[in-house]
Amino acid sequence: MQHSSYFFCGIGGSGMSALAQLLASRGIRVFGSDRSFDRGETPNKFAALKEQGIVLCPQDGTGVTADTGVLVVSTAVEDSVPDVRAAKNHGIPIRRRAEILADVFAAHTVRIAIGGTSGKSTVTGMLGHILQKLDKDPTVIGGAVTLGAASSGGLGNVIAGSGDICVIEADESDGSIELYRPSVSVLTNLTLDHLPMERLRELFSIFLDRSDHAIVNIDDPGSEALCSACGSLVTFSLGKPNANICATEFEPKANGCSFLLEGTAVELSVPGQHNVSNALAAIAVCGTMGIDPVIAARALSDFPGMKRRLETAGSANGVTVIDDFAHNPDKISASLACLKEFSGRVIVIYQPHGFAPTRLCRDGLIDAFAEGLDGEDILIMPEIYYAGGTAAKDISSMELVEEISARNINSHYIQGRDAISNFVLGECRQGDRIIVMGARDDTLSVFARNILDRIRAAHASGS
Repeated sequence: MQHSSYFFCGIGGSGMSALAQLLASRGIRVFGSDRSFDRGETPNKFAALKEQGIVLCPQDGTGVTADTGVLVVSTAVEDSVPDVRAAKNHGIPIRRRAEILADVFAAHTVRIAIGGTSGKSTVTGMLGHILQKLDKDPTVIGGAVTLGAASSGGLGNVIAGSGDICVIEADESDGSIELYRPSVSVLTNLTLDHLPMERLRELFSIFLDRSDHAIVNIDDPGSEALCSACGSLVTFSLGKPNANICATEFEPKANGCSFLLEGTAVELSVPGQHNVSNALAAIAVCGTMGIDPVIAARALSDFPGMKRRLETAGSANGVTVIDDFAHNPDKISASLACLKEFSGRVIVIYQPHGFAPTRLCRDGLIDAFAEGLDGEDILIMPEIYYAGGTAAKDISSMELVEEISARNINSHYIQGRDAISNFVLGECRQGDRIIVMGARDDTLSVFARNILDRIRAAHASGS
């Protein structure tokens, strides 16, 4: 790296924290700030960063000094943030996280970038799991935490290998996917999220075209339409015999699922057809490195899943509470379809993750819930999550609830987490699955566990 020290503004973000940890593991001095740290939220996360030698500062500009090498920001960080103003006053270079990631990526011989509007975090985690089990010593920089990985140190969203393989999650939401030059590119799907479809098609076409090997999901019409942009192409599918890698005979199970790959039975510890598709993407990447698909698939048998991807928080009194990152229409539909593979009512608490994304995906969100839920299920929405900044607050969750209710789904607009918890406790019964959905807000996981604790307490008291 060009500098001896880096200051990450917004270091608590999943992508920012992963890159910060990687640099720290390589002996680079890393500093950072975050509004959540200032508010005392998710203390365990920030304690884990400190344990790796990362120095945390208030997000008031005081941590950025004349000795700071470079300030790292994401596109969500606005110029009005004190750290940015301080960097400009000191004449310190300001670089986007994606630019630093592109530098790290380019330094490796085998460069694998996982793209798509859904599933890329899980594919990145799955691929890292396979490569570690097969002793390939990869560097893996993801956007989510692999369950159980934090027990070995850090947050569990980065693997700091020393080999020639680097796997990254390539984000399209801010257009930064254009910065990467992968030897292998993966496109999981292409659906509306963050950017208009025309811009997404443009970005992913470039992404596929510039790689040596392109791996594409042909079950998704948006992805399949871009196959003509690929040179060396590998396709994967759930059931299409013309795909290079095809899974058949999917079967949901209590603790995951199973399928056939090239006639061989494969077991996964994670549920849902969408996770079989994710597994096929990771297996296809392994094929470009000469790894037998069946060997790669078997290495996935004990993959524990990703944090907040249909993660079970726990069960009490016959009610299961699930913590889930689903926030765009495609992710929501996949999560609901997975839940509907089993009997039992679903109670969804969905917090939209920003005004601009909600505005862009409004119709798709309404369709996802109206089509994915049925008459016995319940949907609850608080107001849209506001992370700060200059976002135009010109849409409300209430509008979505009204339209979903008009399609005969039991939907409620409820403000305040205490009020939501009280409502859920009054409604839930044995056999229910309560799922807390949403992105960007790390306290949603705390909220899910608080609901579980209240169900336990209510059961213990006999109420």
